[in-house]
Amino acid sequence: MQKLCISLFFILLLAACGEAWNDPYPPHNSGQNILYTAFTDRPKHLDPAQSYTEDEITFTAQIYEPPLQYHYLKRPYELIPATLQSMPELRYYDAQGRALPATAPAEQIAESVYELKLRPGIRFQPHPAFAVDEHGRPRYLGENVAASRQTLADFPEHGSRELRADDYIYQIKRLAHPRLHSPIFGMMADKIVGLGGLGDTLSQSARGMPASAWLDLDAYALTGVQKVDGLTWRIRIKGKYPQFLYWLAMPFFAPVPREVDRFYAQPGMAEKNLTLDWWPVGTGPFMLTENDPNRRMVLTRNPHFYGETYPCMGEVEDEAAGLLDDCGKPLPLLDRAIFSREKEAIPYWNKFLQGYYDASGISSDSFDQAVRVNVGGDVGLTDEMRDKGIRLLTSVKTSTFYMGFNLLDPVVGGLDPRSTKLRQAISIAVDQEEFISIFQNGRGIAAQGPLPPGIFGHESGEAGLNHTVYDWVDGKPRRKPVTVARQLMLEAGYPNGRDEKTGEPLVLNLDTTSGGMGEKSRLDWLTRQFAKIDIQLVVRSTDFNRFQDKIRKGAVQLYYLGWNADYPDPENFFFLLDGKESKVGRGGENASNYARTEFDRLFARMKYMENTPERLGIIRQMNHRLQQDAPWVFGLHPKSYTLGHRWLKNRKPNDVGNNTLKYQRIDAVDREIARKTWNQPVIWPLVAGLLLVLVALWPALIAYRRRERRRGLR
Repeated sequence: MQKLCISLFFILLLAACGEAWNDPYPPHNSGQNILYTAFTDRPKHLDPAQSYTEDEITFTAQIYEPPLQYHYLKRPYELIPATLQSMPELRYYDAQGRALPATAPAEQIAESVYELKLRPGIRFQPHPAFAVDEHGRPRYLGENVAASRQTLADFPEHGSRELRADDYIYQIKRLAHPRLHSPIFGMMADKIVGLGGLGDTLSQSARGMPASAWLDLDAYALTGVQKVDGLTWRIRIKGKYPQFLYWLAMPFFAPVPREVDRFYAQPGMAEKNLTLDWWPVGTGPFMLTENDPNRRMVLTRNPHFYGETYPCMGEVEDEAAGLLDDCGKPLPLLDRAIFSREKEAIPYWNKFLQGYYDASGISSDSFDQAVRVNVGGDVGLTDEMRDKGIRLLTSVKTSTFYMGFNLLDPVVGGLDPRSTKLRQAISIAVDQEEFISIFQNGRGIAAQGPLPPGIFGHESGEAGLNHTVYDWVDGKPRRKPVTVARQLMLEAGYPNGRDEKTGEPLVLNLDTTSGGMGEKSRLDWLTRQFAKIDIQLVVRSTDFNRFQDKIRKGAVQLYYLGWNADYPDPENFFFLLDGKESKVGRGGENASNYARTEFDRLFARMKYMENTPERLGIIRQMNHRLQQDAPWVFGLHPKSYTLGHRWLKNRKPNDVGNNTLKYQRIDAVDREIARKTWNQPVIWPLVAGLLLVLVALWPALIAYRRRERRRGLR
């Protein structure tokens, strides 16, 4: 009885303290300037020469600094200097090496030369590779350096140094390293003078060396990259390629110091994950201080980062949204960012609602709890979300998903009227609006062409309408009725879905990779779309490698693919349909093997132009041609829905600039109050249960005490 009362007393005492019992973080983190978020897929590469996925750039973009970056607030997206004093200086030269004016036609330009000049005083994060002894020699070079050391913290001394042009040049050479297999080497070898030849030279040198041996890239020349002085270097590009500026905003062109490369190449380092792929080294606002990709990863403020401030200009609505409140403040605004791995959507969502994650996406399971669609199609938050002060950020991603036709196929391929009308009929029959409503929770817009919103040349409204598939009715696009698609089938020679010459039913094959949950329902839906015009669709599911092999060989009829913008330029989408990029025979990215002389001529002219009215006119011609030829069923541009708590400031969707963590700010006091309010322990059921137990045991306890008293009397 006495023990029961004591337990009840302590439960009430803890409840009176007002502390949350479910807090997943240690008490010493309370009230600190830390952003808490989650990740689902573990990054595979953090080496800037190899990393090329969204789950990786979440980290690399905060650590590395390429020469350029995107303005955080301005739209359309605008390139600005990151580590440079100003935007690169560009000069053109003909085949004889003579300077050309900026207005020279692209066909006269043999080389474009970009000159880049660094801001002085930029320093690398602290790292043992920079530690030197009293004679200026590296402190941690030698055969047994890795012995008895498991992490970077086991190296007692860390150093730093100033960023130099050599560090950028060294990284460009690393793109050609035969053991790194950089995903952009092939393309950059076609652009940067001498990079392909350097790749051949390095491959020959590596053949005669042990697999673990270090290749000192300073010993190999790269003719297309020239050091001018300690802060200046030039990059020579073949011909005219204005999109190269966008590549200079990617981690591929971030600096990697030679001494870091040498440090990690020592014996025993790789076996302990002491590599650039695991422990990146940069000049950015944050450095990786904890790397356990199965549990959590931690970014900590780089103590040497300085000189950059929060922007003071943006879009018209940014000031009203509070996005200019931190104008001129030194970056970064956070001390740390803790990324916890969440493999399941439900725990992620629940921790967000409890205030333990500062932002969250919205899974399909949580959509109705978070978002409601108002009359007229507008999207808003539910009362529960608004009461918590949660904000909804929406944006259309710079991505396009589509179903492609193989133009080499004898049935759906070719540019003759029969196959073209067949593709047009399918484009009408596949109801993208219905797909978005059922399978995307409305998170997307039906594509009218290859270009998503935010890319120059995309036009909304009637100006950008795909008139092959839609009519413009009462100020809105309306998909043409199925009767129009059936008429096109008749004109194509497939009345009621049968070949008018042979009488055989029309059967088409869709090749796809094995999907996860919900894939069967999507494919069943697609089969019904084709059945509306009497086409029998056969879905051939396979693994990703086999699917890729079939695409390469042109052994498909229909397929599904998507494209996320590498950079915000129409060239980055239209090249997917350029005849010179055909997958079969050329190994390019044109998986449909579409080749139309008129389109290719327009593309070749458009891709070198600035964003002018003349360029827009050419893009309109290209879009019209594609809408007529229908090499794709233009699918959708997905919408991004993100929720953020009221204490998370300066968060603005940005699909091409990934170094956004430095701009965000936390009101830690507000967060702490909300967490305690939302996570008060509910103890009354426990207390009530204990009282019920007490009441049930009370007669037995009385009887027991009486027996004990009688026994004592005897």
